[in-house]
Amino acid sequence: MISNAVKFLIAPFFLLNLQTPVSAESETVSAEFIYENAPFPSCHASTIAETKQGLMAAWFGGKHEKSPDVCIWASHLQEGKWAAPVEIANGVQEKERFPTWNPVLFQPKAGPLMLFYKVGPSPDRWWGMLKTSADDGQTWSTATRLPDGVLGPIKNKPVQLPNGDILCPSSNETPVEPDQWNVHFERTSDLGKTWQIIGPVNDGIAIHAIQPSILFLGPEKLLAVGRTQNNRIFNVTSNDSGKTWGPMTLGTLPNPNSGTDALTLKDGRHLIVYNHVPGDPGQWGGKRTPLNLAISKDGCTWQAALVLESAPGEYSYPAIIQSNDALVHITYTWQRKRIKHVVIDPTKLVPREMIDGAWPK
Repeated sequence: MISNAVKFLIAPFFLLNLQTPVSAESETVSAEFIYENAPFPSCHASTIAETKQGLMAAWFGGKHEKSPDVCIWASHLQEGKWAAPVEIANGVQEKERFPTWNPVLFQPKAGPLMLFYKVGPSPDRWWGMLKTSADDGQTWSTATRLPDGVLGPIKNKPVQLPNGDILCPSSNETPVEPDQWNVHFERTSDLGKTWQIIGPVNDGIAIHAIQPSILFLGPEKLLAVGRTQNNRIFNVTSNDSGKTWGPMTLGTLPNPNSGTDALTLKDGRHLIVYNHVPGDPGQWGGKRTPLNLAISKDGCTWQAALVLESAPGEYSYPAIIQSNDALVHITYTWQRKRIKHVVIDPTKLVPREMIDGAWPK
């Protein structure tokens, strides 16, 4: 019989549900799995938010993506440890049960914690749902369906504008052939009671784009970046706080048709988490490894900052926030089996040039 000590020594390091030890000089403060055991075999599409009681993460989990048993699960970080996952939403309808998709947690400056998610058989036929919590995610309101045409933030967090409006980055996937992926935005000034839809901002054909994130480039200038089927991340800008948007273009960073997320730091710099690898021509998607963190001063020119994962497998669908203590928190899908949480000190990131788009060795 193998002793526990020997088991610890031979266990693959990346499977341990322990904080990764780091040096005082490292930009990575900690890295850990949110859970090790759960009542579901597969998970994906995590989200993270900071509440008055601390961090909370959520994701969808079940037998497999699209399975009707897929629910929204969540965990709180309590006294330095993530609590066991609990179900907070499902797709049970009056006569049928559908899978749930892509939860997004968002804490407005004033008001309850918001949970957006999707319900439906597939991304081209799902609809938007909203729950709220007045006690930082301990209990939740009854789910309400968003108005027709409003999906809520499709994968990545909303932003709150200086006037208090919440701007949600959203997108559509259509069942027509050729398929059309287009980006739009949804704006609410009353915490989701009423909505304004802006866009779509692309035709969904020249650039197949979904799942935007919103960056702040100035008092009213916004930049949205995100996933495409065109092997590169898209860019689209607004000069009037998201009321109107310019033409969509392809940026310099590669994208294998995989989710990204981005953030404007308190110091004005920008971070993006993504897979630094192009897609595989003629195939759906592509490699979802490595998982990388890049940094930019202007949202246009990006520099290499950190490799989060580089082993074979899938490391995807990241979410990124900056907490009140200025640390950066990233969650992402780890092999579709677990959700990983990494904490970064952005003051210790060392940017490196990417020559001809290649990640530096």
